[in-house]
Formats: sequence, structure tokens, C-alpha cells
Amino acid sequence: MRKPIPLPRLASVPPADPPYDDERGPYAGPAATYGSLALAREPGEHRAARGLGEGTPGPRGGLILSPRGSVPDERRLRGLGQAMAEILTGRRPPESVQNRLSERAYRGLVRAGKMIDTQRPPMVGLPHVQQPVEGVLEMCVLVHCGDRSRVLALRLERFGVQWLVTDFETA
Repeated sequence: MRKPIPLPRLASVPPADPPYDDERGPYAGPAATYGSLALAREPGEHRAARGLGEGTPGPRGGLILSPRGSVPDERRLRGLGQAMAEILTGRRPPESVQNRLSERAYRGLVRAGKMIDTQRPPMVGLPHVQQPVEGVLEMCVLVHCGDRSRVLALRLERFGVQWLVTDFETA
């Protein structure tokens, strides 16, 4: 008597891109951002810059988290890392994160261009975050790019109530 052959185990694979709006159905909830960063502001967020009061529109958008400028949560940091990875692979224009970078960092990002060569969309892992001093965050994420993974490091500094990327490095 022959033993039955076990069936292969099927595992779901997350989509590389979010579904189109018409593919989500009528009760799908908010737009998915898996694989890319939604740069639209959430209700209640406001723009502020150094020296301006709360609720005062500032010249740059920054990563604003609360009126007190508390440390960003993991979801926002991972989204920022994902957006930077997509820019460094040439899948997103640098202008999409211009208001989240200092002018010096933005010029460096534009100058860097496509630094990571990959055939598939990059996917970032969970961010590893350190706060060496008050008002400064250093974050690194592993960027999965197919056969070879990369590391992306970002330094964020708080300016008033917003956090801006002041430096980045990839290897």
C-alpha cells in the first residue's frame, strides 16, 4: 500500500503594491499603504516650523506627531524608510518626501539618484531606533530587494514640533 503524497502547503504572499481603489470593495476602510508611503496628512495634523506657534502654517511639512513634537511611532518611521528606499531604487520621485527632509539632506538625495539596483519593489523591515540625545533620532531599516538586502540609516532631528531627516546613508 502506498502512502498518500502530502499536498504542498500554500502560504499567502503580501502584495507588492496596494490594490486600486475599485478593487477594494465598498466597505474596505481607509486606503492601504502597504509597500508605499501615503503622504497625505491625517486629520488634526498641522504644519509648524521653528519659531512659529502651534497651528501656524510653516514653510516645510516635516513629520509632525503631536503638538509637543513627541517621538514618532514605529509605523510612521517605517513608512518614511519605505519611501526613502523607493526613491533610492528609482521607483518614487524625491519630491514626494521633500518636506520631510532638511534642505541639505534633500540635495543629497537628489544628487544620489538611484543607488540601489533591484528588479522588484523594495520592502523595509522594522526600524531599529535610538535616541542618542534629546531631539535626535537615529534609525536604520533593512531593505529587502530580492537576492540582496541593503541597510538604510536615517538621522532625524526635531525642529519645533516637526521631525526632519537631516542625514541618510545606505550600504
